[in-house]
Amino acid sequence: MFGDSIRRMDLDEAKALPFVRQPVFLLFLMALAMPIAFATWSALLNNFVIEVAGFTGVEIGWLHTVREIPGFLAIGVIFLIIFVREQVLGLISLILLGLATAMTAYFPQFGGILMLTLLSSIGFHYYETVNQSLQLQWIEKAKAPQTLGWLTAAGSFASLIAYGLLVLTWKTFDLSYEVVYLIAGGVTVLIAGFCLIYFPQFETPNPQNKTMVLRKRYWLYYALQFVSGARRQIFVVFAAFMMVERFGFEVHEVTALFLINYVANMIFAPLIGRAIGVYGERNMLIFEYVGLTIVFLAYGGIYYFGWGVVLAASLYVVNHLFFSMAFALKTYFQKIADPADIAPTAAVAFTINHIAAVFLPVVLGYMWINSPASVFIAAACMAISSLLLSLLIPRHPEPGHETIFARPEAAPAE
Repeated sequence: MFGDSIRRMDLDEAKALPFVRQPVFLLFLMALAMPIAFATWSALLNNFVIEVAGFTGVEIGWLHTVREIPGFLAIGVIFLIIFVREQVLGLISLILLGLATAMTAYFPQFGGILMLTLLSSIGFHYYETVNQSLQLQWIEKAKAPQTLGWLTAAGSFASLIAYGLLVLTWKTFDLSYEVVYLIAGGVTVLIAGFCLIYFPQFETPNPQNKTMVLRKRYWLYYALQFVSGARRQIFVVFAAFMMVERFGFEVHEVTALFLINYVANMIFAPLIGRAIGVYGERNMLIFEYVGLTIVFLAYGGIYYFGWGVVLAASLYVVNHLFFSMAFALKTYFQKIADPADIAPTAAVAFTINHIAAVFLPVVLGYMWINSPASVFIAAACMAISSLLLSLLIPRHPEPGHETIFARPEAAPAE
């Protein structure tokens, strides 16, 4: 199997290594590498497809549906980790993401954009699936909220650098889409390749189940993942698209907006991690979903009442801050899970998260043409559904006490 020639090391043994060779530092490098390609792709996407390929809401809907198919098929990770170690699979996925991003602008037709989007999405979603699994296996429960907050901040820092360079150089040097995509994708490939060679293969103390795991006691986690995926798609697909289509944002303006988002995430993500540790997943998720409901209703008001660009841009930043609280869902699962279920459940959860994502962008793309406001009202309804589900999370979740209806002493024997 790939990686067998690399030295293997268990987590306890790895604690004796210099920090720059420890598992957590690898997670930080991966957190830095992914956004360089993905954030650049996202920042340029709406301008690229509108200016170069002439996309409307229909085509952008189809593009994002294709982009989410690999997320729906993330359950395939369970099969792959039979043959390839999770750590190796995550880095190979990063390399695929980088390569596909580097080639994006060389295929500016509808079919070419969809094909490279599919390839980059395979890399992105398989990386995210494995990365979530490794985070929950490698980070101690007591330190997880704070460490995940710092990892989120690291990803925001990488995005900040990518966006900052775009804002400063796009017009100054009259950059082309080809050059920017090539550089961003290439940097991600180089970082992932370095990690593949430099780090030992880390062994976790709990061997992972390599079959699909569906447990009744995880039902609330599955439900929250499903609604979260549907709601997030509306924001990812249509919020930035609105800024370009309705308000005429150019590349450097969209990028500047993203830049503000990631400055805010760098500052607040570690604080959010600390807050999750203090107030618990239940309270933080309730706060997130109440905020998202208000934000999406306000998005709808932009179209109904003609509210202006300043409010739209402000809502975009606030929306990102609420989404940064989503890793509370990861720590909720870490607290209720059998340690051997983490990898297969991460794959199952990604698939569940993307069920709606496969068809929703296309459906909403047609709805967008007739009533953009109704798209955001639908998102507000989904946020309310998430809020109601989050009320079922206990203050102190644990195996056997996954919901407020389950008793801690009645832990299942699954």
